[in-house]
Amino acid sequence: MEENKKSEDVYDMAIIGSGVVGYGTAMYAGRFHMKTIVIGDAPGGVITTTDVVENYPGFKRLTGIELAEKLKEHAAEYKSVTLLDDRVTNVKKGYDDLFEIMTLGQKRVISKTVVFATGTEWKKLGVPGEKEYANKGVHYCALCDGAFYKGKVVAVIGGGDSSAKDALVMTQWAEVVYIIYRGAKIRPEPVTYDRVLANKKIRLIHDTNVKEIKGDKFVTHVMLDNPYNNSHEFKLDAVFIAIGHIPLSGLAAQLGVKVNAKGEIMIDRDSQTNIPGVYAAGDVVDTRFKQAITGVAEGVKAAYSAYDFIEKTKK
Repeated sequence: MEENKKSEDVYDMAIIGSGVVGYGTAMYAGRFHMKTIVIGDAPGGVITTTDVVENYPGFKRLTGIELAEKLKEHAAEYKSVTLLDDRVTNVKKGYDDLFEIMTLGQKRVISKTVVFATGTEWKKLGVPGEKEYANKGVHYCALCDGAFYKGKVVAVIGGGDSSAKDALVMTQWAEVVYIIYRGAKIRPEPVTYDRVLANKKIRLIHDTNVKEIKGDKFVTHVMLDNPYNNSHEFKLDAVFIAIGHIPLSGLAAQLGVKVNAKGEIMIDRDSQTNIPGVYAAGDVVDTRFKQAITGVAEGVKAAYSAYDFIEKTKK
């Protein structure tokens, strides 16, 4: 049985996650002639839910789907790169210090190194209408989708630093930006709070929850648990939900990879984790600024680090 395992096809790198970070990592691994496999069941990742991307260098304007497709096509240019549409269910250390990866489709992948590019998922508000009006007035990224609401009335839901910053971003386009928060006072960093208070476009609604999101083809209003201006019905054009993210780091943690209190994978400047041969990149890691371009850059560093690791540990 051990001999049969050793005769299996062994990859140099297995990338878990088929978003733009996974594709970018694979592209660079291909340039190093590394035998690489990208495994993921959501091709393109979260950015495919963004209608317009205007902050990825080299492209003035394109859709999230187009950006993902371009990176995917670039990765697929290299013959050493394989793309597998499947979901990883388990990662463990196997024989000869190799990693064994199992998928939902019962595929077993053996690899010398692993890169977690699993990203995050947005925390959902969990109210009626949220799912129905996703990308039709319900959004989770002000920087990504805010420009669609020039001259409109919008609301940002949440009371942390992210929600306050999203509100400030939205003032570039929207006529009025409401921050709706369940607590008595929003709690961003002091500098951010001062900027919110100084911005005449931003209005605060405290001690209030959004109970339902309603509309026709697009969002038209929300229902509040406490009345605002004597009404529970609050008219607006869009809702930006900024109540946090959930890092998809469960598989890495099961392997023994260190995560911080937020559940983010901890990496160094070379995208290395605490386990030799294991790397991470993108929204799932503990870096402060998270964008497609920064995640892809972390993936490129992961590819180089993995290449260097393999070269130094050749038997």
